[in-house]
Amino acid sequence: MKDEKGFKKCYLATVLTALLSVQANASTVAQEPEQGAKDIERVTVIGARQAYRGNFATLETPQSELSLGSGLLEDAGAFDLSQALDLSSSVARQNNFGGLWNSFAVRGFVGDENLPSNYLVNGFNAGKGFGGSRDLAGIESVEVLKGPRAALFGRGEPGGTINLVTKRPNFEEEGYVRLIAGSYDTYRADIDYTTPLSNELAIRLVGFYEDAESFRDTIETTRQGLYPSIAWQINDNSQLVYELEYSHQEVPFDRGVIAIDNELGLIPPSRFLGEPGDGPMEADVLGHQIEFQHEFNQEWSALVGVNFRETSLEGVATETGFGDVINDEINRFRRSRDYDASYRVFRAEVNGEFELGGLRHRVIMGIDSDKFENDQVFLRVRGDQFINVFNPEYGAYELPELGPNTDRLTTEESVGIFLQDQISVSDNIDIRVGARFDDYKQELNNRRNGSIVNQSESRVSPQFGIVYKSSEALSLYAAFGENFRPLSGIDANGDGFEPNQSSSLEAGIKFALDQGNISGTVAVFKVEQENILVVDDPVAFTSAAIGEASSQGIEIDLSGEVAADLFLWASYTYVDAQTENEFFDANFGFTVEAGSPLLNIPEHQLSIQLIKSSEISGKPVEYGGGLLHVGDRNGFFGTDFELPSYSIARAFVKYDLSSELTVRAELENLFDETYYLNSFADVWVQPGTPRSFRLSATYRF
Repeated sequence: MKDEKGFKKCYLATVLTALLSVQANASTVAQEPEQGAKDIERVTVIGARQAYRGNFATLETPQSELSLGSGLLEDAGAFDLSQALDLSSSVARQNNFGGLWNSFAVRGFVGDENLPSNYLVNGFNAGKGFGGSRDLAGIESVEVLKGPRAALFGRGEPGGTINLVTKRPNFEEEGYVRLIAGSYDTYRADIDYTTPLSNELAIRLVGFYEDAESFRDTIETTRQGLYPSIAWQINDNSQLVYELEYSHQEVPFDRGVIAIDNELGLIPPSRFLGEPGDGPMEADVLGHQIEFQHEFNQEWSALVGVNFRETSLEGVATETGFGDVINDEINRFRRSRDYDASYRVFRAEVNGEFELGGLRHRVIMGIDSDKFENDQVFLRVRGDQFINVFNPEYGAYELPELGPNTDRLTTEESVGIFLQDQISVSDNIDIRVGARFDDYKQELNNRRNGSIVNQSESRVSPQFGIVYKSSEALSLYAAFGENFRPLSGIDANGDGFEPNQSSSLEAGIKFALDQGNISGTVAVFKVEQENILVVDDPVAFTSAAIGEASSQGIEIDLSGEVAADLFLWASYTYVDAQTENEFFDANFGFTVEAGSPLLNIPEHQLSIQLIKSSEISGKPVEYGGGLLHVGDRNGFFGTDFELPSYSIARAFVKYDLSSELTVRAELENLFDETYYLNSFADVWVQPGTPRSFRLSATYRF
């Protein structure tokens, strides 16, 4: 593995050297006036299409969607995916695996608790690996696509899908360098530069480096990433884009704080109960994407793409156990993880429209395949490793030797074909019908005992929707869809599981007022899910697919210019998410009653941003702030332990000193509230950051 990581870094250096060399050569050519640069006819880049999406306006789409653009993300002070998703009240934070991955629930439902939440990058499956928390460097926008999407995307989460749209090369030279300093010795540098190399070629180089301490005792992190890309405008109708993704993170494993006798706050949010001597976990990503887009004519286009992404996570951590605090001490155990994952994805689709029988048809059809390999070697030792929760003494015990626990390779492969047709039956009414067929197989190779379990499934995922456009500013819609998600692991007999199944109903109103300056959606939804995994034997690491749950609620999303130079973003969700059946959870040894609330899902969640643009001394200034309210949530599934509600505010001001130089100051958690983001149990609770500041300077060129 170490040799492989060295190869990855050498490969990255080679790519960077090549890109910089090409850019330098292009700059030299650009300085030679005899080349007739003034007479060059600039090739216009064709509009980039999103995979599986087609060409549909917001008001004619029978599902709720949110697009979080780069400007909104900057105003919100968001640097990673979890912070970005706080802007959508439909998304609730889940257990983040000690700060080492993104985990979230959409409309009340989360995926496999033993894997990061899956997300897409330009339509490619990408989130299930072990590359650490996703930074927003290189991301143009974050899309929250609510409701089931299996009819097009394939296997996924019942509540919705998150898609990241990356920054790609432009045929105009531009860029910026940004330097940031903040509380807890946080320092960060970002670069984003794009330039044409010729009439047909353009490159973009995006990267970041961050070094930060924390309000958490002994915790220090380093993160870096690089996202170069190149676009080839083959002709007026065809374009080829290649993108590289590289990141490396060193993050100590941090399970957070504990509640004592069901009460939080008896120890400070800064208290670290792990062992600093374990050192940080290391997470790495090396990914490649290549997409070819071709416009046959104004009505028909094709999109073909390939993705290959490798991730790894390794390190050792000492974690609090699930026992009680006795004589001010709690027991701990020590675990080592060596995880590797690879994702290979291919897709091809055709989009177009035609008239048949006097009706307009807009179709998306295609085929895709993917292969996911999840290689886990897991060591563990339990013992008398106590720590005083009120007065911790790090290094009090010699770090114990680890013993074997898990050694397995899980391989998932699938092929899917899909077809969607949106039929305009009149000037005001569209009907959407679609279906996807997936052929899926899974192999579970338990290298520790030599057993191999194979399983295969075939599933059809349908969707139906209707849109009534009552005017140019208002439409009503309704939709139904089914979804499935494969389950990892084995049962007590060593067999795999039937997939997790769900169905969803949704209805809503979309509007675009004041000539489109104010837009929004009001939606109601209901999602039902069955075959949810629960722990059957925590020692043998077996599970049972016996859980059933449902969620229902209402969402309101609103954004736009509500007054002169005053911009509003508001998102509110009420959701009631609970179990539908009674079952025994062997992980903790108690029965979970029907009607129990799902973990980390608040009934009420609200996100608001208000931004004012103005001038000082004839130069642009922007100021504003935001509020995030998260209601009470269950903090330990099947018990009455709750995380308290919280409301945190932020404020910022941004001033353009010149057309090139911008300075910015921001305050997070303005009123210094103590709050808790998520938990897995009462001994693994993630506290939120106290009041903090950040200063930045951005130079654009």
